Amino acid sequence: MQKERRKYPRAEFNLPIKIFDSVFDIVTETKDISGNGAYCSINENIEPMTKLGLTLLVPVQKKGKKVLHKVICQGVVVRKEYIRINGKNAYNIGIFFNDIKDNDRKIIVSYVNSGTA
Repeated sequence: MQKERRKYPRAEFNLPIKIFDSVFDIVTETKDISGNGAYCSINENIEPMTKLGLTLLVPVQKKGKKVLHKVICQGVVVRKEYIRINGKNAYNIGIFFNDIKDNDRKIIVSYVNSGTA
């Protein structure tokens, strides 16, 4: 059995994510997420090691109500796989969060650990 090497557990959750830089602005959703990064499908060809701006919307409980917490951070594309979706070119990309506030990371980890979608 292979030992899990990730520092933060990863879970399959579809959270809204905006990926942007000076050239593009993409809105999609995560396929999975952890405290260190996210995996999602896009229809732009973004090369590995590209630095990105990211905005994620993470559900949290606040005073008994479910609200969306906006996480704004920076990331780097660490993996890219070519795929076809409905006959169109697309890519699955893995993004490493290289600049994220500790509190935002804690909110993501808490969400992943809660097991609720």
